[in-house]
Amino acid sequence: MIATHSIRVLGRELQVKSTASPEHVAQVESLVNEKLAEANAATNGGDSQIVSILAMLNIAEAYLALKGECETERRTNRERLSGLLDRLDWQK
Repeated sequence: MIATHSIRVLGRELQVKSTASPEHVAQVESLVNEKLAEANAATNGGDSQIVSILAMLNIAEAYLALKGECETERRTNRERLSGLLDRLDWQK
């Protein structure tokens, strides 16, 4: 079910709709604010648009790294499973 959640990002109160739990929405809000604060510190304050872009780039970089790790792990697991299945077939 879609629910409306009240969050605060960049000092602005926002209403967002999500099917996620309130706890999950709070985690997302916290992560976004953490990344914005890190980007703000790296740019010595300033233009909120630059800070937002830098934060998005940092989040995208982390996402792509994790996605790559998951794909590598998935490939490794497939190869292991295939090897085990081959051994079982050989035992027959």
